[in-house]
Amino acid sequence: MVFSIIMKIFAGAVTVLSIVVLIYVYTVPLDSMRMTRDGVPYFTPQVINPENGEPIDMGKLIRHYRGD
Repeated sequence: MVFSIIMKIFAGAVTVLSIVVLIYVYTVPLDSMRMTRDGVPYFTPQVINPENGEPIDMGKLIRHYRGD
């Protein structure tokens, strides 16, 4: 009986703590979660290649001009 109550309290505490941590992570993200090491935001749309009109990834464009 007592073990059952303790397990319910523990499960409730873990659930509440998990929800609070997820809310915190999404509302106050770290700087490293916002952009790549090249300074490009993660959700940047693709850019149009002026030579052939095809869309390319912004990271690929940066690596091209940087010479990687």
